[in-house]
Amino acid sequence: MEQEQVIYVCSDSVGDTADAVARATLRQFDAQQIKIRRVANIKSEDEIQRLMEEVAKQKAFVVYTLVQPELREMMKEESARLGVNAVDIMGPMMQAFVDTFHDTPKRKPGLLHALDDDYFRRIEAMEFAVKCDDGRDTQGLLQAHIVLIGISRTSKTPLSIYLAHKGVKVANLPLVPEVKAPAELFSIPANRIVGLTMDPDQILKVRKERLKSIGLPHHAKYATLERIVEELEYAHGVMKQLRCRVIDVTNKAIEETAGIIMGYM
Repeated sequence: MEQEQVIYVCSDSVGDTADAVARATLRQFDAQQIKIRRVANIKSEDEIQRLMEEVAKQKAFVVYTLVQPELREMMKEESARLGVNAVDIMGPMMQAFVDTFHDTPKRKPGLLHALDDDYFRRIEAMEFAVKCDDGRDTQGLLQAHIVLIGISRTSKTPLSIYLAHKGVKVANLPLVPEVKAPAELFSIPANRIVGLTMDPDQILKVRKERLKSIGLPHHAKYATLERIVEELEYAHGVMKQLRCRVIDVTNKAIEETAGIIMGYM
């Protein structure tokens, strides 16, 4: 029987940071068969020793975030002793901070998830994104940090949710030729509006998949190239009128587009 291929994600907190890095790495490979196994709340050197022996038996490797120096040192020692690859996510960054700014780390696990002002700001932004999704609350356009506009299936909703996780209040509004854009949209400063566009063939593909997933015929007008071109022409006209920034999201990951928008801010 073929041995399972595993990446161990280890932390003296919940391990979200190391897990995110591991999953981002996996997306760069054809690695559907690789499993991620998370080991959280590590408190002692004995736990690390037992863990690393298990990792060695599995012929796996470790991605870890450990803020306690003695635990990081034990991880390095066990990695060398057992010949296991171990990737320290936070250690080099913390050392660079110490060397550059001559400060001392708090060495307290889990600070990323502390219930501080940033946490409550993100929760508020999430609630705002849900309330103002798909043009449901036009008054929300006036309160948003960023307003996303574009035709259907240009990633407005997933982008709104992703930005909300960063604490950004986002409202999004679909542009449809038959529906007049609300007056509120034209009273917002242009630097708070971002238009999203996409290659028509890509939108066609996405819309056909959407229709298929909800059991509707793929030849509906919504999923025809002629209709998509018509909608794009209308949307580009509105964006030009607003003089807002426009991002072509064709083949862009949500993270990439979000990074561009946050760069505007």
